[in-house]
Amino acid sequence: MPRQSGVDESIRSNLSPEERSAIRDSFARLLAERGTEADVRRVMDSEQGYDAELWSAIGELGLAGLVTPVEYGGAGGGPEDIEALMEEAGAALLCAPLLSSAVLAAGILANSTDQAAKARLLPQIAAGERIATVALTGEKGLWTADDVGVSAGRAGEAWRLDGVASYVTHGAQADILLVVARADGQLATFEVDPRGSGVTVTPLVTLDWTQPMAKIAFAGAAAKPIQGAGAEALEKTLDLARVALAGEQAGAARRVFDYTIDYLKTRVQFGRPIGGFQALKHMAADLLIEVESATSAARQAAAALARGSANAPVLVNLAAFACADAYSEVAATSVQMHGGIAFTWAHPAHLYLRRARADARLLGASDLYRDRYLSALEMAND
Repeated sequence: MPRQSGVDESIRSNLSPEERSAIRDSFARLLAERGTEADVRRVMDSEQGYDAELWSAIGELGLAGLVTPVEYGGAGGGPEDIEALMEEAGAALLCAPLLSSAVLAAGILANSTDQAAKARLLPQIAAGERIATVALTGEKGLWTADDVGVSAGRAGEAWRLDGVASYVTHGAQADILLVVARADGQLATFEVDPRGSGVTVTPLVTLDWTQPMAKIAFAGAAAKPIQGAGAEALEKTLDLARVALAGEQAGAARRVFDYTIDYLKTRVQFGRPIGGFQALKHMAADLLIEVESATSAARQAAAALARGSANAPVLVNLAAFACADAYSEVAATSVQMHGGIAFTWAHPAHLYLRRARADARLLGASDLYRDRYLSALEMAND
């Protein structure tokens, strides 16, 4: 459906540009202190899968509730606010459920009409006291409505879920599962206790160790419906998540570019820095174009979504594939430009490459968003 003009109140930001900048600076300082490469390596090798102390600090700063409405304990931020924050998260390879809990889960609740569920769940999510995530895609990992692999049925007055959801971000770490399922031929969202009867959570072995995922099987699992959290609320939430992920990818690509340029300036070969070699100059120039284009795409998509622009579907889908492709290209080329050192476990280049490859499939592959972009462009031109 084409987006209606006018600003959607559910994504209007209560924050000024100055407040957004201050929040971003606070987050950057926190990550510089407690989200270093050493911290990332420590956490990704742990059984917990995320840094609980860092997540608690993120909650204390109010960042876990950035897009949660003010009346439920959040900051009432919008797409531009979360995009800016995610640029910093991507640059630091954040090992915390910011996208899972603060964007996807908080977003689908905020976009629902279930006031009781909002009042009960959002304050705890916003404070970082409980981690929530959304179980949406099936075992093919297509992130489309056709790939939803869970069905919901009534058992008297109660609801039960059956089926499998996979690639659930922070699925094994979540205290609250919001499961998208088919109910009476429509998509609906249900709250499920991940430790309840009929729920089996299996951590997945993934390429990117900094972002844990899980496969979750449901066999007659008890579920509580979230009212008004169907296809429309889900699409609004995914648009916000696409912008957030694009911001993460743009921020990470810039960090990779920056440390690659530093390496070119300091690595000496044949008596001079290798950055002076013509071939590497051309490669660096190409990467700069990728980084600037990704940053521009992510920020323009966030601004369009915040304004409720009729052009938002075009820009959001453009950012979804452009930022994924740019991050993958920058990370892969950086490995090449560093030479053999980048293939060693001690160098961060391969960590960013792994995240880039994983992010390129998260929320849907680039080809999906190219098709959606072309469709949105045609609709905008009609």
